[in-house]
Amino acid sequence: MPRSSPMMLSFPPFAGMVRKIILATLAIFFALLLLRWIEPAIVGSIFAAAALTPSMVMHGAVWQLVTYSFLSGGIFQVAFDMLSLWFIGSYLETTYGTRWVTELYFISVVGAALTTVAVSYSHIFHMTQYATTYGAAGGIFGLMAAFGVLLGDQTFMLFPLPISIRAKYLVIIYMLIALASVIQGPSGFVYLAYLGGALFGYIYVKHAPRRGYAFAASERAFSLRNGYYRWKRRRAARKFEVYMRKHGRNVKFDGQGRLIDPDEKNDPNDRRWMN
Repeated sequence: MPRSSPMMLSFPPFAGMVRKIILATLAIFFALLLLRWIEPAIVGSIFAAAALTPSMVMHGAVWQLVTYSFLSGGIFQVAFDMLSLWFIGSYLETTYGTRWVTELYFISVVGAALTTVAVSYSHIFHMTQYATTYGAAGGIFGLMAAFGVLLGDQTFMLFPLPISIRAKYLVIIYMLIALASVIQGPSGFVYLAYLGGALFGYIYVKHAPRRGYAFAASERAFSLRNGYYRWKRRRAARKFEVYMRKHGRNVKFDGQGRLIDPDEKNDPNDRRWMN
């Protein structure tokens, strides 16, 4: 994606992990909407168990660090969040891959939750650990921060105004609005997740391996496995050397466990020494 060209006013591809997250969030939203019409008390219990409440997280409800991001308070919140996730997440997923975007999103979601828990217990700006928040904005702000760092020179049209603005400046404006909302006091509790998600998204972009932590971990696991197999081959080669010496034959293997042909011609197909 060119860094200097304006972004087209077209819908990005609706595919990959972004589509899965959106469909899961919408399914949960409409299921709870239907359940609220049937039995409102059950919906209240679900929100109490799945939404992010710092005091409950500190008492063992660690699943809330993720589940809160799949809840929405109303049709306008879920519509704005999912459209934002669709546009920002799809462009990043097309450019950097599904694995990378998945890690970035959920690290931002969890990071936003951890930031909210930590700040609520510090009681800065009169925050309290008993307040509750939910929504996908923490993960979305993480994607926004990544977009601002990696594709900051892309320009957006501020629809319906005929004004264009660079992505990095638009991200900064969103961050300042969220920061001002937090400083207002307890009423800005929900915006802590926004800033926390942006912080962890920025950290991920700056310090994560180019292809993500999951890919790096899998590469490390395969490296350890291959190293173990190479060790077994060398060990077997040493045992075979000892075995052949007991039978009056001198056999040599290299450091990788490969046979060293004793023939001066070094013909790999010559196996006369085995007779």
